[in-house]
Amino acid sequence: MTDDGAMARVTAGAAAHWSPGTHILWRYRENGGEQFHIARPVTVVRDDADLLAVWLAPGTECVKPILADGTPVHREPLESRYTKPRTVRRDRWFGTGVLKLAQPGRPWSVWLFWEPGWRFKNWYVNLEQPLMRWAGGVDSEDHFLDITVEPDRSWRWRDEDEFAQAQRDGLMDPATAERVRAAGLEAVDVIRAWGPPFPDGWQNWRPDPSWGVPSLPEDWDRTPAHVSS
Repeated sequence: MTDDGAMARVTAGAAAHWSPGTHILWRYRENGGEQFHIARPVTVVRDDADLLAVWLAPGTECVKPILADGTPVHREPLESRYTKPRTVRRDRWFGTGVLKLAQPGRPWSVWLFWEPGWRFKNWYVNLEQPLMRWAGGVDSEDHFLDITVEPDRSWRWRDEDEFAQAQRDGLMDPATAERVRAAGLEAVDVIRAWGPPFPDGWQNWRPDPSWGVPSLPEDWDRTPAHVSS
């Protein structure tokens, strides 16, 4: 998935970082399982010891979960959303693109959304397992609970109903749920202090016009030979 020669090793023994413009996969495992049910080809914007920033371009072919009967997940009533059989399908990322920012080891990533015409909409804190790096990209597991941060710095919890339902359905045990809530509160502390990446001006960033839209490889669900945090 990576471009030839795009993987740059900074110094001997240092962690490998991807060069800007490299195409990688950003994937999520299914909750309560080991299979991947979300895969999004993205373009690396920045990758170093402090931050991984990637761009999900409009029109990118992705993989997303769907109920086995064809019902979109978000249209299924919450009470049965996580218990009915699922499968995956290829689809496109519609609408404007998304810039994703992840600080190594943190149990969340911060996504930036824009309205058409590059009018900044909001930040979105996606609570998840810290990203695990491998040769072709990064993997995680979504933790249901999220936070929306508006341009005026106000914030609110998102998907608390899904977070509670996942616990009722056994997809998250009480100890994990407690850790996720604690991670959310830690993120709220960062928001209130307006710590990185919020004050770093990413809302003014724009993608390189020469970048193409990454393609989704046939082996998007391959098991990494080696992963690292």
